[in-house]
Amino acid sequence: MAWSESVDTLLANKDGLAAFRTFLKSEFSEENVEFWLACEDFKKTKSSTKITSKAQKIYSDFIQANAPKEINIDFHTKTHISQNISEPTLSCFDDAQRSIYSLMAKDSFPRFLRSEMYKELVKKQQHGNQKRWLPFL
Repeated sequence: MAWSESVDTLLANKDGLAAFRTFLKSEFSEENVEFWLACEDFKKTKSSTKITSKAQKIYSDFIQANAPKEINIDFHTKTHISQNISEPTLSCFDDAQRSIYSLMAKDSFPRFLRSEMYKELVKKQQHGNQKRWLPFL
């Protein structure tokens, strides 16, 4: 599967992203990919009023203490975001997003590739390809 090449390829592929999210949910760590996706969406925001409201939503969902989907980031990054959230910029979550991306790339993604879920997906794809070439199977 093409999305086994890198976490970037996985995140850019609809099916790969869906499988990765399901895997992360099974590990109770889906907040990482949800935060990353929220940041990607946030960086595309054009309206200054939407920048503020989206930043507040990301902050309350993922950053602030006891947030419902609190991500695990270092104290310095969390403090920096907290101090600047009243006047957010499109890059205000960049350090946290890089940290979470690194965590997914170095930890979650390799575990995903070793998981039974991934192995089953590969088997299904291989079986589907065999059927295409060998219709009598």
